[in-house]
Amino acid sequence: MVTRRAQCLCGQLSAVCTGEPVRISVCHCLDCKRRTGSAFSYNVRFAEGDVSIAGRAKQFTRIGDEGGRVIYNFCPECGTSVHYRIDTQPGVIAIPVGAFADLALPPPFESFYHDTRRCEWVEIKAKPLATFD
Repeated sequence: MVTRRAQCLCGQLSAVCTGEPVRISVCHCLDCKRRTGSAFSYNVRFAEGDVSIAGRAKQFTRIGDEGGRVIYNFCPECGTSVHYRIDTQPGVIAIPVGAFADLALPPPFESFYHDTRRCEWVEIKAKPLATFD
Protein backbone atom coordinates (compact mmCIF):
# COMPACT_ATOMS: atom_id res chain seq x y z
CA MET A 1 0.00 0.00 0.00
CA VAL A 2 1.26 3.47 -0.91
CA THR A 3 2.00 5.88 1.96
CA ARG A 4 2.60 9.58 1.33
CA ARG A 5 3.60 12.29 3.80
CA ALA A 6 2.62 15.94 3.41
CA GLN A 7 4.07 18.57 5.71
CA CYS A 8 4.41 22.28 6.23
CA LEU A 9 7.60 24.18 5.49
CA CYS A 10 8.96 23.89 9.04
CA GLY A 11 7.81 20.25 9.47
CA GLN A 12 5.67 20.86 12.57
CA LEU A 13 2.29 20.00 10.91
CA SER A 14 1.94 16.88 8.79
CA ALA A 15 -0.56 14.53 7.19
CA VAL A 16 0.27 10.91 6.36
CA CYS A 17 -1.97 9.42 3.67
CA THR A 18 -2.30 5.73 2.81
CA GLY A 19 -3.79 4.26 -0.32
CA GLU A 20 -4.81 6.08 -3.45
CA PRO A 21 -6.49 9.48 -3.69
CA VAL A 22 -10.21 9.74 -4.40
CA ARG A 23 -9.76 12.93 -6.45
CA ILE A 24 -6.94 14.99 -7.92
CA SER A 25 -7.81 18.40 -9.31
CA VAL A 26 -6.66 21.88 -10.14
CA CYS A 27 -8.67 24.99 -9.39
CA HIS A 28 -8.36 28.40 -11.02
CA CYS A 29 -10.75 30.31 -8.71
CA LEU A 30 -9.53 33.59 -7.26
CA ASP A 31 -9.49 32.30 -3.67
CA CYS A 32 -7.29 29.32 -4.61
CA LYS A 33 -4.94 31.67 -6.44
CA ARG A 34 -4.71 33.85 -3.33
CA ARG A 35 -4.23 30.84 -1.04
CA THR A 36 -1.38 29.40 -3.10
CA GLY A 37 0.17 32.61 -4.39
CA SER A 38 0.15 30.99 -7.82
CA ALA A 39 -1.89 30.87 -11.03
CA PHE A 40 -3.93 27.87 -9.78
CA SER A 41 -4.07 25.29 -6.99
CA TYR A 42 -3.28 21.58 -7.40
CA ASN A 43 -5.00 19.45 -4.75
CA VAL A 44 -5.48 15.82 -3.85
CA ARG A 45 -8.31 14.36 -1.78
CA PHE A 46 -8.18 11.24 0.36
CA ALA A 47 -10.85 9.44 2.34
CA GLU A 48 -10.75 10.75 5.91
CA GLY A 49 -9.94 7.29 7.29
CA ASP A 50 -6.80 7.15 5.14
CA VAL A 51 -5.28 10.34 6.62
CA SER A 52 -3.44 10.73 9.93
CA ILE A 53 -2.72 14.32 10.99
CA ALA A 54 -0.04 15.33 13.51
CA GLY A 55 0.98 18.72 14.86
CA ARG A 56 -0.70 21.97 15.80
CA ALA A 57 -2.87 23.85 13.32
CA LYS A 58 -4.74 27.12 13.12
CA GLN A 59 -7.91 27.31 11.07
CA PHE A 60 -9.37 29.76 8.63
CA THR A 61 -12.90 29.35 7.27
CA ARG A 62 -14.19 30.91 4.08
CA ILE A 63 -17.43 30.63 2.14
CA GLY A 64 -16.96 29.26 -1.39
CA ASP A 65 -18.59 30.53 -4.58
CA GLU A 66 -21.36 27.93 -4.26
CA GLY A 67 -22.01 28.81 -0.58
CA GLY A 68 -20.21 25.90 1.09
CA ARG A 69 -17.68 26.35 3.89
CA VAL A 70 -14.03 25.57 3.32
CA ILE A 71 -11.97 25.09 6.51
CA TYR A 72 -8.22 25.46 5.96
CA ASN A 73 -5.72 24.08 8.48
CA PHE A 74 -2.33 25.73 8.43
CA CYS A 75 0.81 25.72 10.53
CA PRO A 76 0.82 28.51 13.15
CA GLU A 77 4.63 28.70 12.88
CA CYS A 78 5.34 28.93 9.13
CA GLY A 79 1.82 29.55 7.73
CA THR A 80 1.77 26.65 5.25
CA SER A 81 -1.66 25.20 4.42
CA VAL A 82 -1.39 21.42 4.92
CA HIS A 83 -4.99 20.21 4.74
CA TYR A 84 -8.54 21.45 4.39
CA ARG A 85 -12.12 20.25 4.40
CA ILE A 86 -15.10 21.30 2.35
CA ASP A 87 -18.40 20.85 4.17
CA THR A 88 -20.15 19.73 0.97
CA GLN A 89 -17.66 16.83 0.71
CA PRO A 90 -17.98 15.00 4.06
CA GLY A 91 -15.53 12.21 4.82
CA VAL A 92 -12.83 13.67 2.59
CA ILE A 93 -9.65 15.60 3.43
CA ALA A 94 -7.98 17.74 0.75
CA ILE A 95 -4.24 18.40 0.71
CA PRO A 96 -2.29 20.76 -1.55
CA VAL A 97 -0.06 18.57 -3.71
CA GLY A 98 2.97 20.79 -3.06
CA ALA A 99 2.88 19.79 0.62
CA PHE A 100 3.93 16.28 -0.45
CA ALA A 101 7.02 17.35 -2.43
CA ASP A 102 6.39 14.12 -4.34
CA LEU A 103 6.88 13.99 -8.10
CA ALA A 104 5.16 10.59 -8.32
CA LEU A 105 1.62 11.85 -7.59
CA PRO A 106 -0.70 11.32 -10.58
CA PRO A 107 -1.80 14.29 -12.70
CA PRO A 108 -5.15 16.01 -12.09
CA PHE A 109 -8.25 14.62 -13.74
CA GLU A 110 -10.49 17.64 -13.06
CA SER A 111 -10.01 21.36 -13.64
CA PHE A 112 -12.37 23.88 -12.01
CA TYR A 113 -13.06 27.41 -13.33
CA HIS A 114 -11.14 26.16 -16.34
CA ASP A 115 -12.61 28.52 -18.95
CA THR A 116 -13.66 31.49 -16.82
CA ARG A 117 -10.71 32.11 -14.47
CA ARG A 118 -7.75 30.17 -15.86
CA CYS A 119 -4.86 32.37 -16.95
CA GLU A 120 -4.73 32.11 -20.74
CA TRP A 121 -1.09 30.97 -20.66
CA VAL A 122 -1.86 28.00 -18.36
CA GLU A 123 -2.26 24.73 -20.24
CA ILE A 124 -3.21 21.55 -18.38
CA LYS A 125 -2.14 18.61 -20.56
CA ALA A 126 -3.40 15.78 -18.32
CA LYS A 127 -5.59 13.27 -20.14
CA PRO A 128 -8.42 12.69 -19.60
CA LEU A 129 -9.32 16.04 -18.03
CA ALA A 130 -12.87 17.00 -17.09
CA THR A 131 -13.37 20.78 -17.01
CA PHE A 132 -15.93 22.73 -14.99
CA ASP A 133 -16.90 26.40 -14.63
